[in-house]
Amino acid sequence: MEKDTYIRDRKLKKKYHFIAIGGVGMSGLAKYLLQNGFEVSGSDITDSKYVQSVKKLGAKVYIGHDENNVPEDCVVVASTAIRENNPEIQKAKRLGLPIYHRSDLLAEISQNEPYFIGFSGTHGKTTTSGLSSYVLEKADLKPSYIVGGIIPEINTNANASHDRIFIAELDESDGTIVKYSPNLVVVNNLEPDHLDFYKNGLESILETFETFLSNLREDGIVLANTDNEGVKRLVKYFSENKLAHNARFVTYSIGGNTDYSVKNINYGEDFTVFDIMHNGEFQTTLKICLKGVHNVYNSLAVWASLHLSGIDMSLVNPHFATFSGMGRRFQKVAEFDGIVVYDDYAHHPTEIKATLSSSKSFKNKNIIAVFQPHRYTRFYNLWNEFMGAFSDVDRIVVTDVYAASEDPIEGVNSEAFVNEFREKTDIPCENISGDIKQVAKVLFPTLKSGDVVIGLGAGTITSLGKELLALSEEKIKVGG
Repeated sequence: MEKDTYIRDRKLKKKYHFIAIGGVGMSGLAKYLLQNGFEVSGSDITDSKYVQSVKKLGAKVYIGHDENNVPEDCVVVASTAIRENNPEIQKAKRLGLPIYHRSDLLAEISQNEPYFIGFSGTHGKTTTSGLSSYVLEKADLKPSYIVGGIIPEINTNANASHDRIFIAELDESDGTIVKYSPNLVVVNNLEPDHLDFYKNGLESILETFETFLSNLREDGIVLANTDNEGVKRLVKYFSENKLAHNARFVTYSIGGNTDYSVKNINYGEDFTVFDIMHNGEFQTTLKICLKGVHNVYNSLAVWASLHLSGIDMSLVNPHFATFSGMGRRFQKVAEFDGIVVYDDYAHHPTEIKATLSSSKSFKNKNIIAVFQPHRYTRFYNLWNEFMGAFSDVDRIVVTDVYAASEDPIEGVNSEAFVNEFREKTDIPCENISGDIKQVAKVLFPTLKSGDVVIGLGAGTITSLGKELLALSEEKIKVGG
């Protein structure tokens, strides 16, 4: 018999089956439901820390996809990556079960939360949603949240505490962002990306955001970074074409004449310190340990969103300084023989430039970027932008393209990129083919004490630090 389960005062009788429950987004949704007493099952191709985390909360998880995994009386949840020929999708269709995209479930959850803050934009969603959740947790303000990465110290990507505020990362990559209706939404930035879906580039993205922002809750707030050209265009559109209800734009910037702004930035080796202004009046001096100007924007966005939401900022201000960053966001993953290895999810030219600009704080270090292009369509559409993304490094290694199930595009490959890059710049650049274990094997003997290695990409590049560390433990001599 199904359990009676509750989200807020709305009584639901549902159980859910997640196909690919081990994904970071899917596991967050599953955790939230499990904490609310729902019955949850799921499947994934491999075991992982995310699979183990939902199992500990009571989920029944199968390794491998099989039609027998699917209960006969559940809602099936799948992500965009799950194909129609998946045996569990086929079983659900034969049984006539409801099939939700993960965005449908997040939309349903958020509808039952009284105050919903959504973090959106081409870049920075995971960091801002994670930072917001972190500082509220550390201040013992008991937020509920579903974010796209593991929050440091708290060691989770979701929580259902049911105090006033619910926080979520809102993905725009497949257009499903139009399903959400926050009270307050942060728009960090808008740039061409996911061009396999957004065929007309930025124009298509802006059209999607125009639809999304027209669906905010009554008296909703759009917190917009007007230092970004795409966001500035969005603000201009809504100022010329009045919203359908009472939602309003609130702006933020660095040093600008905006509602919220940052002044007097001091970049230190361990901390960045800056003043936050609201309507021209000083509010606080904030200290963060995150590197780079993009994290000044991220921190300002979080601070302003919580300030607008009525939070006592004196309770959360001290905790900005202890947030060490989300997993795979400039994350130190290995250190040996005077060599440090970082891992970063950056896979768009703007993200890469922002991450590599952070490396300027490493004084007298040799910076080596190891770039794994992610998807042929992105590599093709942003080829020239990638060419200009590596100016802050001393050496570049480009691995094979991580296809993410895409078919190759003729002439779009790492070897061609390296050849063109060498013609245009003086920065040493090379292609190392093979899997990441092979990349590490070729790279390792060339490293020396004082090198900083930064792995960049959304694919298997994340294992680079582990592979390099394993080689160091085998006592292979590092080159001089």
